[in-house]
Amino acid sequence: MTKSFPNTRLRRPRSTDWSRRMVRETNLSIDDLIWPLFICEGTSQEIPVDSMPGVSRLSVDKAVLAAKQAHSEGIPCIALFPSTPPERRSERGDEALNTDNLINTALSAIKDAVPDIGLLADVALDPYTNHGQDGLVEDGKILNDETIGILVQQAVVQASAGADIIAPSDMMDGRVRAIRSELDRAGFQDVQIMAYAAKYASGFYGPFRDAVGSSGVLSGDKKTYQMDPANRLEAIREVEMDINEGADSVMIKPGMPYLDIIRDVKDAFAVPTFAYQVSGEYAMLVAAGQNGWLDQETVMAESLLAFKRAGADGILTYFAMEMAQLLNR
Repeated sequence: MTKSFPNTRLRRPRSTDWSRRMVRETNLSIDDLIWPLFICEGTSQEIPVDSMPGVSRLSVDKAVLAAKQAHSEGIPCIALFPSTPPERRSERGDEALNTDNLINTALSAIKDAVPDIGLLADVALDPYTNHGQDGLVEDGKILNDETIGILVQQAVVQASAGADIIAPSDMMDGRVRAIRSELDRAGFQDVQIMAYAAKYASGFYGPFRDAVGSSGVLSGDKKTYQMDPANRLEAIREVEMDINEGADSVMIKPGMPYLDIIRDVKDAFAVPTFAYQVSGEYAMLVAAGQNGWLDQETVMAESLLAFKRAGADGILTYFAMEMAQLLNR
């Protein structure tokens, strides 16, 4: 049987919409979406993030309303990040352990109002330190083991407040095992860990740091603990360590520039694998859309589909609400 033209016409199945849908290899659904929200102090606050058009910092009461909307659209999970004011930041990030801090207050309020939506809490010290680093600093060096001692406490505090998923984003070696052990000891055996397993030292994080108030305070860079963008095989080692230490799922961050890493990880481990379409990726697509250079809705959907095609089981994206509404239409 010949597989060459004219007997074989690869355009034939693409000729109609119904046929394209019928033979489609990859599908994106609302179940694939996690919506990140930024939490700020006050009430009735909705403060736009200038470098992320369409994204705002929300006070807890507004975040509750956003969670209700997300649930009504079918979004399964939201991720919470604090915009900590400067006066609450310190050298050791003590605010991370405050049971009444922004994230813990938001977790409790949302869990009470929308008990059936998943809540993901980020574990790291950068939103709480006055130097913007993810860990403790001594003589310019980021301390690995000493930082873990604080992270495990932060994880338990967040689980107590209602977090369903603890997501350590700090990239300290050994933190997943320590967090899993402490969560289990505290009676939170059912709380999941989604490890930021391959988090790169990327230039795409700028708008996020604006949103959480870290960009103005960050001292130095994070290259000694976040991954080198040049490295691919190292990502497999990082992911394998986190899985062996008890991670229920793993995350690759950023997303679009690292689709090869997503595919490598999925093929190697076949575990739940997530991608984070980070703030810089979002900002580029929105800015191009606002300038008329790209059709924003089209590239939004195409970029999210690309994550699924690469092997991601889900995506953290600031487009989650817009994409859910589009899918529901």
